[in-house]
Amino acid sequence: MIRIDKNRCDLCGTCISVCPVDCIEMTETELSIDEIVCIDCDACVKICPFAALSTIGKE
Repeated sequence: MIRIDKNRCDLCGTCISVCPVDCIEMTETELSIDEIVCIDCDACVKICPFAALSTIGKE
């Protein structure tokens, strides 16, 4: 499961572009991940330029 640190996320959308299952959504004020669709591939965690995403259990 992916955790979002909302204090670090600047809503750049980089993570959305690499998600292979399209489970990340962004509004004007928030990023969210559909935990049911997410396959925990860590692509978003690896590419986030602000280290705002982490995998619970792999922190």
